[in-house]
Amino acid sequence: MTSFQERVRGVVISTALGDALGATIEKLSYEQIKEQYKRVESLKTKWYKADASVDVNLGRQRGNGIVTDDTLMTFALINVYNKELRHLDAYDLGNQFVKEIAYNKTYIPEFGREAMIIDRLFYPEKYIFMRHVLANCEPREGGLGNMVNCGAAMYIAPIGIVNAGNPKAAYDEAILFAMGHQCSYGLEAAGVLAACVAKAFEKGVSVDDIVETAIHLAKDGTKMAIIELTEAARRLRGEKAEMDHVIHTFQTIMSKYSPMGDDVHRKVEKVGIPSNHYTPSRLFSIEELPMALAFIVLNDGTYYPAIYDGINSGRDTDSIGVMIGVILGALHGEKIVKKEDIELLQETNKIDLYEISDRFCETAKKIIREDLTIQEKRMNYFKENC
Repeated sequence: MTSFQERVRGVVISTALGDALGATIEKLSYEQIKEQYKRVESLKTKWYKADASVDVNLGRQRGNGIVTDDTLMTFALINVYNKELRHLDAYDLGNQFVKEIAYNKTYIPEFGREAMIIDRLFYPEKYIFMRHVLANCEPREGGLGNMVNCGAAMYIAPIGIVNAGNPKAAYDEAILFAMGHQCSYGLEAAGVLAACVAKAFEKGVSVDDIVETAIHLAKDGTKMAIIELTEAARRLRGEKAEMDHVIHTFQTIMSKYSPMGDDVHRKVEKVGIPSNHYTPSRLFSIEELPMALAFIVLNDGTYYPAIYDGINSGRDTDSIGVMIGVILGALHGEKIVKKEDIELLQETNKIDLYEISDRFCETAKKIIREDLTIQEKRMNYFKENC
């Protein structure tokens, strides 16, 4: 039987693994990845921008297991839990989480030096600082006006861990926390992903159980995208479809919910041109979460094939890799990850994944025990008085 500690390790390690695997090819299309790499299945993959000028890559480095902001922000959230030792909400995002990303130095692997995490973040994640520190907003309104993307969902897995076995509570806490950062379908994805991680901790749970939980809790476009993509994934798995056909099918479905397609690069020609990219909508969904669930279904929960298929599908490859990784890491535990991958991730990023996992494991146990104590008192009250 897989222990709680092994599952927590599985989530934390898989965050770094999925992130690092996808980071070297992030923003390339499926066709571009095929043309340049054929297929990426190793952490020791050269970044496609490695030979570009400093002006192009901003002095960053990737490849050989280097992780990005997905992992750094996940660890920042873990640090907040370790300090507060309780459930969190938007006020904690606007207070302690801001301190973690904007005031506490940490090693940034892409820079090869210590810096503030915010120095590495993309604009919608920098928005956290602008809204909560500079604008001094009401924390629960912090995500309003932000560019809608996967920025909250990509680091939300720790909320699934502290609510292990209780997906509805994970969904609720993720929404309450991430509303300080995201809105609309970006916020919705954070809630659903946290719920999937919480569900994956249950004993004997199946991939179908996790998908059913996601569909049950998801709203609007996110719900519809998950239903369509996972149904297609089951059909394609039965047909043993070629990957070209799989990607074409998934991306055609997703185009109804995320209109940008391969047009993910910021270009001067796009300035001032109206579009629905990254705008709030009840009919849209981020691409990464439904795609992650589809690749999990396509591979029936098999760990490495699901991650490899996900990152090779193109576009936001690191976040797709993270989302597949955290769900399957919780499902299978640390034993599913190759030892050589763990060793490389730790060496390259100067982190101790086991120390981070095990400390957070104790924090999560404390929070869950307190929840169970409260639940027991409530049950006893109703037995005696109702």
